Amino acid sequence: MSYGGVYVLFMKLAYTVQVWEEDGHFIAHAMPLDVASSGPTPEEARLAVDEAVRLFVNTAAEHGTLDEVLGDAGYRRVRQAWRSPAWLGFEQRTCVTEV
Repeated sequence: MSYGGVYVLFMKLAYTVQVWEEDGHFIAHAMPLDVASSGPTPEEARLAVDEAVRLFVNTAAEHGTLDEVLGDAGYRRVRQAWRSPAWLGFEQRTCVTEV
């Protein structure tokens, strides 16, 4: 797409978001990019992490490291698109250790 003679590329990137509460505030974590943000409600935390992901991806693209960043996060290039890792499941685990 062209805006005033400048070509802009758009990329669609899928990611999974976990949301949890900490001390009355909500944290949203975008996997597998390892980008997080927060908000006073679950929805505001989701919107904040969406914006954080956009900024993260745009910054990586500006620095010429987007392919490396996405590859390191487990994405695979399929033709002109990036495919996110296929999650097998999510588990909450507990570790018992001697301290």
